[in-house]
Amino acid sequence: MIELIEVEKRYLTSNGYLYVNSLQIPKGEIVGILGDNGSGKTTLLKTIMGLGERNGGEVKIGGLPPQRQYDRMAFITEEGSFLPHMTPVQYGEFLTCFFPRFDQGHYHKLLEFYTLETDEKIKTFSKGQKLKLEICAGLAKKADYILMDEPFVGKDLFMRKDFLKLLVTGLQGNETVLITTHLIDEIENVIDRAVILHKGRVKADIYMDQLRDQGKTLPELMAEIAKYKGSKYSEVYD
Repeated sequence: MIELIEVEKRYLTSNGYLYVNSLQIPKGEIVGILGDNGSGKTTLLKTIMGLGERNGGEVKIGGLPPQRQYDRMAFITEEGSFLPHMTPVQYGEFLTCFFPRFDQGHYHKLLEFYTLETDEKIKTFSKGQKLKLEICAGLAKKADYILMDEPFVGKDLFMRKDFLKLLVTGLQGNETVLITTHLIDEIENVIDRAVILHKGRVKADIYMDQLRDQGKTLPELMAEIAKYKGSKYSEVYD
């Protein structure tokens, strides 16, 4: 289980802010961490990973601090955690030293699927190729907790569909998956639950079955929370 209790995070150099009074995510759930730009999605994932200092509160992963669970966690992010001077093959060998369940066979199948050059330096890769490499490494860790920050960036429609198929098919059923994205329509039928942030706070935490029972969609709920007016653009021409 992932558990956050009175977690607070502030950035001195910006207006960035996150406060989570209480949040529990049981084992085996696929959860969408959603919200508009600047709502705190990436900050929340980094806080769960134990990256950076908190201003208060407590984070537990399986009852322990995140730093004691790194071998069971995977963080897939556009920023990347790879070492640029390495090749994908060297990177995989490096990860094997820290992640006992790292599956080299699966890793190389994913590299082949994404047509990544295994013997080229990672620093020569494009932004999209680096993110694909992060996905390959993250899924090959066979982690119990998989956190993904905007994994669809730079991917076309078919690549996004393939990625979701790879993710869901590879799960054993007891992994906890957190995913941030702006492509709500594409994950609405994949996630079990949605946690929606607005201005650094959790404004909604709902299971998809509950949302469907209410006759609502995720975009509709998010529009309510953000107080979005679809007709606002017309004010420019009034």
